[in-house]
Amino acid sequence: MKNIFLLILFIFLISCAQKSKEVVTKIESKELDEQMIDAYNEGLRALDEGDVLFATKKFNEAELLYPQSDWAPRASLMAAYAYWTQNYFSNSVNELNRFIKLYPKNKNLDYAYYLLAMNYYDSIVDEKKDLRPLIRAKEYFTLVIQNYPETEYALDGKYKLELIDEFLAAKEMYIARHYIKKEKWIAAINRLKFVISNYGTTIYVEEALHRLVEVYYTIGLENEAKKYAQILGYNYQSGEWYEKTYKVFNKTYVPNKKKLKKKQSLIEKIKTKIF
Repeated sequence: MKNIFLLILFIFLISCAQKSKEVVTKIESKELDEQMIDAYNEGLRALDEGDVLFATKKFNEAELLYPQSDWAPRASLMAAYAYWTQNYFSNSVNELNRFIKLYPKNKNLDYAYYLLAMNYYDSIVDEKKDLRPLIRAKEYFTLVIQNYPETEYALDGKYKLELIDEFLAAKEMYIARHYIKKEKWIAAINRLKFVISNYGTTIYVEEALHRLVEVYYTIGLENEAKKYAQILGYNYQSGEWYEKTYKVFNKTYVPNKKKLKKKQSLIEKIKTKIF
C-alpha cells in the first residue's frame, strides 16, 4: 500500500514539474519572441537613420534569437538589403548566399536571387577592365527570369540584361578594333562573329558586320565580304554603317552629305537613370 502511495505521489510530482516546465518554456518563448521583434525593429530604425552597420547587427541578432521563427529569414534578408543600400556588396552577397543555403524553400527566394544580381550589377567599377561583375549579374538575372518569369524581378531583370549585353558587346568590339589595328585578322574575325552571335540585339551588330566586310575585303576574300555586306544591307540598309560598307566596294562613292542624326544608344538612354 505504501509503495502504491509513493508511486502515485511520484507521478503527481512529475506531472506538476512538467506543467511547471511548460509554463516556463512558454514564458521564455514569449520573451524570446519579444526580444527578437525588438531587435528587428531596432534594425529598421537604424536603417532609416542610415546606420547600416548597426542595422545589420540588429537584424542578425533578431535571426539568432529565434532561428526557427518566420522572422528569422526575414531578418536575414533585411541584413543583406541593408548592406546593399550602402554599397557593402561583398557583405550583402555573403548574407544572401547564407540565406539561400539556410532557407532554400522560403517564399522570398526570388527576391534573394534578384538582390544577388543587383549586388554584382551595382558593383561594376570599370566594365572596360573587369567584366566579372557583369557576367555574374547576367547569370543571376537570367536565373530570375527563367525560374520566376511572372515576377516584377524578372521584368526588371530583362531590362537590365539589355544594358549588360550592351556593355559586353562594347568590350568585344573594343578588342576587335584593336586586333584590326594590329592586323591580326583571324582574331578580329572571331571577335566580330562572337558579337553578332551573342549580342544580336545590341547597337554594335551593325558595326561588327561592317568590320567583317572590311577585314574580308582586305585579306582578299571578296565573296565572304559580299555575304556580310548583304546581311548588313538586308537588315540595316538605312544605317550609317551600310553606307560605309557600300564605299568598300565602290571607292568613288560619295556619301550623302546630309548628316544622319546619331541614334542614342541604349546605354546612353538608361545609364543616366541607373548610375
